[in-house]
Amino acid sequence: MIKSMTGYGKSSCRIGDKVYTVEVKTLNSKFLDLNMRIPFSLKEKDIEVRKDITTRMERGKIDLTMGSDTGGNKTANINRDVAKSYYDELSSLANELGAKDTDIFNLVMKFPEITSGGRSEISDDEYFILRGAIDTAIDNCDEFRRIEGKQLEKELKIRSAELAKFADEIELIDPDRMERMRARLMDGLADVISKNRLDENRLEQELIFYVEKLDVTEEKVRLRAHIKYFDEMLGASENTGKKLGFITQEMGREVNTIGSKANDAQIQKIVVQMKDGIEKIKEQLLNIL
Repeated sequence: MIKSMTGYGKSSCRIGDKVYTVEVKTLNSKFLDLNMRIPFSLKEKDIEVRKDITTRMERGKIDLTMGSDTGGNKTANINRDVAKSYYDELSSLANELGAKDTDIFNLVMKFPEITSGGRSEISDDEYFILRGAIDTAIDNCDEFRRIEGKQLEKELKIRSAELAKFADEIELIDPDRMERMRARLMDGLADVISKNRLDENRLEQELIFYVEKLDVTEEKVRLRAHIKYFDEMLGASENTGKKLGFITQEMGREVNTIGSKANDAQIQKIVVQMKDGIEKIKEQLLNIL
């Protein structure tokens, strides 16, 4: 199933007088780029939460934010003893260094242990509730990715069908092109052969070699195989964004080769359209997990 790397999920839970809100936002990225902003009381669980997110979200630029709100029912506590201790120590250090201490108070108040809305520790039961909120937010984000992925899958199938249609058009044009090329070569060489004594066997070998260089049969076969494999990967159960990108690169190579070897105006026009379609596919694949 195709998943988008763009997603959003939100969840909340209540613990005592606090309501915790968790938001997960994801954007496209080649690798996993995780940024978490969680309460200080959960810092010791940072690695555990990161590992879980990494396993479940796999890839993309991910922002997880958790905040709390007391609803104005409770004011923050100031740890006065700790604040005084910090202030005295920093003031003493400033005096020793001859530095101005006008900003020491503001600096002290930024320390995380100076203010709190109560006790900073959380119990195992409270952490279980918070993890439930985090998991729900991740689930909601993942569902958002799946919904976006379905839309992307529809668009990619349309693009793939267009490439197959263009391949059919080249298939119809190509036999006439080859016949015209052979006729043109023979007409051009008829005069040369009549006016000059040439080794006809050697000339025939060179003609065959030249005609084979213009033949795009192998490229057409490989292109169709790539398109078929692309469609199969769209329906795969695993996340196939990178695989689809590799397949698209191979399709682009075959189309480029057909364009360079065909030497035909009609086929060149089709090739230009196919290149445009492949570029659009590449743009959409940038946002696929």
